[in-house]
Amino acid sequence: MLRERLESILITTEKAKSWHDEAERLRDLVNQDGYVPIRTRLASEDLDFLAGARAELLRLSELGIRLLDLHQPRDAGGITSDTAHPILRCRSCMWRWPCPTFRAMTESFGPGTDPSLPTTPS
Repeated sequence: MLRERLESILITTEKAKSWHDEAERLRDLVNQDGYVPIRTRLASEDLDFLAGARAELLRLSELGIRLLDLHQPRDAGGITSDTAHPILRCRSCMWRWPCPTFRAMTESFGPGTDPSLPTTPS
């Protein structure tokens, strides 16, 4: 069920037009009331995306935060020769830190970050 929901969001998002470049140009047109008076043509795919984007982004953000809460490092215990850098394991899945879940999230949401660095989620 969750996979189907995420795939549906992905398909809807891929069909919608990216407004990244347009948004940069439109920032200069913000009037004194804080609005941009524009006229544009929107495809039905764009309207479908915009209709549910806020709610879906909120749900996705909540999911990400919950996953980060679950997948955090903890001291694996045991004897180590480097007491300043103890071996860490994920407290949820027990993989060596950073675990595959944390790495996947870092790769997806943290462009430019090196997932091989053992960082603690904030």
